[in-house]
Amino acid sequence: MALARSRAAERPSFWPGYVDALSSLLLVIIFLLSIFMITQFFLNQEILGQDTAMQRLNAQIAELTELLQLERANADDLELTIASLSATLQNTREERDSLEQQLSGIGAGFGDAQDRIAGLESELAAEEELTREAEAQVALLNQQLAALRQQIGALEAALDAAEQRDVESRTQIADLGRRLNIALAQRVQDLSRYRSDFFGRMREALEGRSDVEIVGDRFVFQSEVLFDAGQAQISEEGSEQISALADAILELEDQIPPDIPWVLRIDGHTDRRPISTPQFPSNWELSAARAISVAKQLVEEGVSPNRLVAAGFGEFAPLDPADTDEAYRRNRRIEFKLTEG
Repeated sequence: MALARSRAAERPSFWPGYVDALSSLLLVIIFLLSIFMITQFFLNQEILGQDTAMQRLNAQIAELTELLQLERANADDLELTIASLSATLQNTREERDSLEQQLSGIGAGFGDAQDRIAGLESELAAEEELTREAEAQVALLNQQLAALRQQIGALEAALDAAEQRDVESRTQIADLGRRLNIALAQRVQDLSRYRSDFFGRMREALEGRSDVEIVGDRFVFQSEVLFDAGQAQISEEGSEQISALADAILELEDQIPPDIPWVLRIDGHTDRRPISTPQFPSNWELSAARAISVAKQLVEEGVSPNRLVAAGFGEFAPLDPADTDEAYRRNRRIEFKLTEG
């Protein structure tokens, strides 16, 4: 066995470099896709709020337009009424003039015409009263028409203002989307750079260990490195590995600006073989307890608790679905992933 390891060590291996390159590429792609989805979510929320405001504004514009049409119809009716009254007034004046002519044509010598004269004078007085009432009504209608025109002007001004607010709202939505895309792109670049630094430090701290590997955008520790079988208490050897990990996290924590949200997610996994003990009734309890133990030691080493997330997945996220000892060994693991907070 020692001879085989010696021969394997003498042969150069390009596989780790290829895995690193492929993992880095997959990391960038997955991260960019995640940021794009988050960006689309917030942008959709913002656009949904603006659309609601625009719908309210469009409803107001429709209501103002309807009021304007009603007022214009009323104005047309008033103008028709004024025209009718003016025609009636003109007819009344013509009848009055006719009566005055008839009255002046009647001679003083016609004594029997006195009654007729009195009747004509009475009719003339009645016509003059009707004329005064018609003139008063025309004056009132002219005042109402002037007020109605003022209301129409106010409605037209309100409609113009509503349309201007609609244009401004659309401009603000477009500008907000552009600025949000720029800010999110900057955050993607910043977090990608710090994640690369974290991967570099972890590789240096764990160099030469065959029981620690990179899977996608995560560092994977086999459970045997940190824990004894069926236990959640970190072993002495595992404690040393967690201390090295804590040093890398502390260096990264000092460098990342406080306005960039990030956390280190600690995921506990087990194999599919069931466990049932008073302390751990199922693999879920065991995987969660192991993740919490790692998080607690990192806190003891000085890592901020608000930068850590511990989760237990039990046997439900295996790396290898086979029913072999090697598959079981691979699936019993602790994963570390630097992600957004």
